[in-house]
Amino acid sequence: MLGNVRGRKSSREKILDAAAELVAEIGAGRLTLDAVAERAGLSKGGLLYNFPSKDALLQAMIQRMIDQVSDAKESLRAQMAPGPNLEARLVATTLLNMCCGGKMQEVATGLMVASAENPRLLDPVRGVISATLEQVKANSDDLDAALLGWLAVEGLSNLEMHNLSPFSDQDRERIVQAINRLLTKGIAK
Repeated sequence: MLGNVRGRKSSREKILDAAAELVAEIGAGRLTLDAVAERAGLSKGGLLYNFPSKDALLQAMIQRMIDQVSDAKESLRAQMAPGPNLEARLVATTLLNMCCGGKMQEVATGLMVASAENPRLLDPVRGVISATLEQVKANSDDLDAALLGWLAVEGLSNLEMHNLSPFSDQDRERIVQAINRLLTKGIAK
């Protein structure tokens, strides 16, 4: 990992970890730079050197989440069997593996709330969504199936990410199996 020496976290990583913990606990709206600096064990000046504003810190948190999803997808690419709609299957599997529970869910929800005050915070996410759409379009054997599968996964993962899903574990498994069938077998025409 860049910036790490012998396994130690950089100040930037400590700050992002501390901010993520606080967002998960109290939400992004109540997050203060003083609280992040204290949690990270740094001076406020040290925090401001890395992140000159709360928005800069929130943007870095969003970028880190984007990078984590991208890294997980690329790691999965080496393991996924070739076949139809590979890009859509990669996106679907990555989102379904990462969306549920844990700190990422809490942080994502907190950051979504923060974006209500500053919608531009989500510009990088909009960019990733547009790029993903273009990748899915360019690398699909059955574009209709790929788009429907991707949209279904986005909907399911968003319901789960925000703790709004009405589906039982059995329902979810049925939905995931149907998405996988759609992406591997396509739509009968």
